[in-house]
Amino acid sequence: MIGITAMIVLLAISAIGVPVGIAMGVVALTGLWLVAEPSMALITLTTLPYALATSYTLVAVPMFILMGMVISSAGIVTDLYNFIHRWFSSLRGSLLMVTTVASAAFGAVSGSSAVNAAVFTRIALPEMVRHGYQAGVGAAAIGAAGTLASLIPPSITVVIYAVVTGQSIGRLLLAGLFPGILTTVVYVVGIAVSVRLFKNWAPAPSARYGWKERFSGLRRLWPILALFILVVGGIFMGWTPPSAAGGIGATSAILIVLLQRRIGLSTLWDCLNRTIEISAVLFLIVVGGMLFSRFLTVAGFIPAIAELVLQIGLTKHAFLLSVVVLFLFLGMFMDTISMLVVTMPFLHPIAESLGINPILFAVIIFKLLEIAAVSPPFGLNLFTVLAASDEPIPTGELYRGIIPFIVFDLITIALLLAFPAITTWLPEHMM
Repeated sequence: MIGITAMIVLLAISAIGVPVGIAMGVVALTGLWLVAEPSMALITLTTLPYALATSYTLVAVPMFILMGMVISSAGIVTDLYNFIHRWFSSLRGSLLMVTTVASAAFGAVSGSSAVNAAVFTRIALPEMVRHGYQAGVGAAAIGAAGTLASLIPPSITVVIYAVVTGQSIGRLLLAGLFPGILTTVVYVVGIAVSVRLFKNWAPAPSARYGWKERFSGLRRLWPILALFILVVGGIFMGWTPPSAAGGIGATSAILIVLLQRRIGLSTLWDCLNRTIEISAVLFLIVVGGMLFSRFLTVAGFIPAIAELVLQIGLTKHAFLLSVVVLFLFLGMFMDTISMLVVTMPFLHPIAESLGINPILFAVIIFKLLEIAAVSPPFGLNLFTVLAASDEPIPTGELYRGIIPFIVFDLITIALLLAFPAITTWLPEHMM
């Protein structure tokens, strides 16, 4: 009962505008003070945040953010978008497909779903509107495609999940690669079908490019490929741990764009400032979430839930279905990182006790977090697109446009559950 009351209080405080990281911390410390004793609340406040802030593993988070910021500020993403557009231009709905594929490619260096959504809102949405696409559908596609950065390595979400659950970052990063590619393919196929069912989504194709034009500009994309090889390849081959790989990626990105004179020192300074701001918000949420999870453990909520699940004899599939329903519900009210740090301390042990492969379970959670990021009315990526856009986007049109992409994600989850080797083969054979 105490745990449920704490959850309700947390949602209520968050609903009135209190930052969720602070809300979780306040509820947790107040709960520890009342349930245990004041000394435990004080000890937890002084030790747990320090332990997280000095965690070597979490160093990868600001490094991945900085790498994505630098690359997006250098104009390389625009080159990537234009290159991919030449390959899809002859298809109806080509700009929706291009945005999906380009966002997946950029996700290989950005690591952030919100950054992806903001970048492609500025690059792709004006082009879509100019060519006669529905603004709401285009914005929905951008928001959904942005979530690919949460799955494709290097992913900030994966790093935080690994810290919360104590799993290997390297294995989890590799586990997201094939599911990320599968999601991209499902999106593209889904878009191809949808634009034929809903003709008003996109106009007929108007441009075609020859083979020479399609390959032109390829040489300008080598920085993205080089960074992906350095970061993911370094982890894949065992040359560097994820934290060091993040540092190598960020440093290499800075050197590349400075040597190519794509940005100046003032732009680099802006990238550093934005990285600090985003990292501070993420760390506050993680610290608040871990404090809240500690309170739920001390209050007996987490052990009670785990025991209840085992007593009622939930099967693996019934448990996974309940997790899907839970995340679809929470996604309408909470941001993805908060959902992760609050729920994983009790859902992850239950999944392990039921014999669910921890790598597969992690990837299913990543997919559910992707859905949460675009779930109306409070999906973070939807807000990001609306905030970054200079084009008028009808909210109702945006919400209707995102529904097919949520369906595409659910189809992908079904495929991953039906064929778990898509998720588990790479980390099990390469690390």
